[in-house]
Amino acid sequence: MNRLVKVKGLSPSLFLIRGFAALNSENDLLAPSSLSRKPLPLRRDPENRNIQWVFLGCPGVGKGTYAGRLSQLLGVPHIATGDLVREELNSSGPLAEQLKEIVNQGKLVSDEIIINLLSKRLEIGESKGEVGFILDGFPRTIRQAEILEGVTDIDLVVNLKLREDVLLEKCLGRRICSQCGGNYNVAAIEIKSENGKPGVCMAPLLPPPHCASKLITRSDDTEEVVKERLRIYNETSQPVEEFYRSRGKLLEFDLPGGIPESWPKLLQALNLDDHDDKQTAAA
Repeated sequence: MNRLVKVKGLSPSLFLIRGFAALNSENDLLAPSSLSRKPLPLRRDPENRNIQWVFLGCPGVGKGTYAGRLSQLLGVPHIATGDLVREELNSSGPLAEQLKEIVNQGKLVSDEIIINLLSKRLEIGESKGEVGFILDGFPRTIRQAEILEGVTDIDLVVNLKLREDVLLEKCLGRRICSQCGGNYNVAAIEIKSENGKPGVCMAPLLPPPHCASKLITRSDDTEEVVKERLRIYNETSQPVEEFYRSRGKLLEFDLPGGIPESWPKLLQALNLDDHDDKQTAAA
């Protein structure tokens, strides 16, 4: 597979922007009937487009890390709905307080809110000439998957998998630099194999010295909230996985460890080659 993969398809933002153009206020976002409106006709885009991939996986599995690396490798934008929600949380918009309560309780943000935030992001990207995307955190429900299927052709869905006890440790070890926004993890995970389960070793992802004193923990990264997020995700993920599995688009990838172990094996599974990593290793 080449670094840039061109596939013929539809323009994703047109449907989201035009079909949900009425979602301009908090009341509209909360109205359950808003998504039942018949969308405006799609405009087919005759131009070639870049890859359109989706990353699935439990909270804390590393979707953002691997999707971000692939974004740089393939030259497509990485769009994480979790980041879109956090940006809205840090704003003074009308949804900030409502989102804060939802996130702190470990609940899923409604389809209407996510779609509205995503449509805005796609509109901005389209105005900048972006083509293709790697979605991270969307779709999370079968309803969202069905909506996305009606919007555009998803080429591939990568489902990252990791045992739950490791996920819990990873989530509790997450840290963010309050100054630059960099994501790090202080957890040093060493779980021995037992009862047929393979062992997992993950070294911490420590910050550079200038960020070390500025690390903060996300308010929703508590054991109670993380366990609730994992429970909700497991309940809703099965139909989404089957949705894409039945369409022959699902690639299930069990993470064997941290980035050094998992990254080359993920590239191999995707039939990709990271020349930059090879040059770094050779140097």
